[in-house]
Amino acid sequence: MRFSMITTYFAVILATLILMSVYIIAMLAKNLYDDSLGDMYAKANIISDTVSQSWDTEEIDYDRIVGQSLAGTNIRGIITNTAYLVLYDSNSESDLVGKIFMRSVIADALSGEQASLIAENESDMNMMTVAVPIEHEGTITASVYLTVTADNIDETIDSIQWSLIVFSILISILIGMLSLGMSYIITSPLVEFIDIAKEISKGDFSKRIRVRGKTELAELAKALNSMCDQLALLEEKRKKFVSDASHELKTPMATIKLICDSIVSTPNPDIDMVREFLEDLSEEVDRLTRITERLLALTKLDNASAELKYETVDYPGLVKRVVLKLKPVADVKETVVSLNYNQENIPQMLLDYDRIWEAIYNIIDNAIKYSPPRSFIKVQIYRESSFITTTVEDNGPGIPDTEKERIFERFYRLDDSRARDTGGTGLGLAIAKEAITMHGGVIEVMPGKDGGSKFIITLPITEPSAI
Repeated sequence: MRFSMITTYFAVILATLILMSVYIIAMLAKNLYDDSLGDMYAKANIISDTVSQSWDTEEIDYDRIVGQSLAGTNIRGIITNTAYLVLYDSNSESDLVGKIFMRSVIADALSGEQASLIAENESDMNMMTVAVPIEHEGTITASVYLTVTADNIDETIDSIQWSLIVFSILISILIGMLSLGMSYIITSPLVEFIDIAKEISKGDFSKRIRVRGKTELAELAKALNSMCDQLALLEEKRKKFVSDASHELKTPMATIKLICDSIVSTPNPDIDMVREFLEDLSEEVDRLTRITERLLALTKLDNASAELKYETVDYPGLVKRVVLKLKPVADVKETVVSLNYNQENIPQMLLDYDRIWEAIYNIIDNAIKYSPPRSFIKVQIYRESSFITTTVEDNGPGIPDTEKERIFERFYRLDDSRARDTGGTGLGLAIAKEAITMHGGVIEVMPGKDGGSKFIITLPITEPSAI
């Protein structure tokens, strides 16, 4: 991966340098050639004007006119008439004078236009050529033809081109080294991230990434480590839940199996014994049903896509109906459940009726079950600013301070033997807390005045007009 990134960086930088160099060379060549042609045009026009002014004289001093204009240069100057006959050639060694000299740029000049041409000669040298017309009294009488090799320009371009090549090589080496360093800085943590992610995908949540510095990658490492912590905690809870659920389901099933085996293995069982066994069997089935219903309730609460089904609820009326529903259970233990509230101070609220019903039912039901016979349970509802608080206080054995948080864990029970006597599943308070939390509320437990426990439920008031 690191080598691939280096190669990519290097290729991009190299391509950029090549394109930049080609562009620079092309623009430089164009500017140099344009400047030289412009200078040649200026000289040619000076010669043209001077010759035109001397055209009526008996003998024109071409050497003086052309020599002054081309002094200090390597430019060759030729003057032809309209028949392409060479009247003058600055190259004294040439024998063109008196001969026909036809060029395309001369033809353009004799037609009244200024022309230029850059082309290679027989020696593969670039030649720059310009031609301008000579006019006398409005008539084209001759042409000025200037030509020179572009050696100086080509040498300048070659020199700059080689300089750019060396510069590009040095830049490429530097970029390559920087890319190697950057790839180590950037890709090394990424490789570690990928390796850790692969381990996480295999279910190993113990892996952690080293956090180095305070960069964005360090923040990403912290986020991934935090995710691993959460996944590890979730996996631990899942395993515990499966283990606890299996244990809870296994116990009544084992009892059912034992009862059935006892009936089957007893020859000619007495009808009273069979009835007693069947009653025990019915109790265990009821217990299995309760456990299954509670597990289904927790599954619905755990569903991330589950939404609260809000409706307008008379909250004190809901609690009152729960108390009436549990009255037969309380009467069996000769327990009194009192409910106090001020109806005028408590408005209609938007709640998920079924879930709040389940929460309140579980808390009051627990208070009745775990309180001794002939107990007194007080339920109070009152308003505090924008919250409704409900307290359920019993005079049972109470809850130790060290256990106050754990009682809301799934399947947790203070006393397994007592819980089995009362038919408890260890899920009621967990369901209650989940439902209340989903409404934005809080549930906590404190010691009661008479030595029992006092559950305090706080729900925010969301009136129907708020949604």
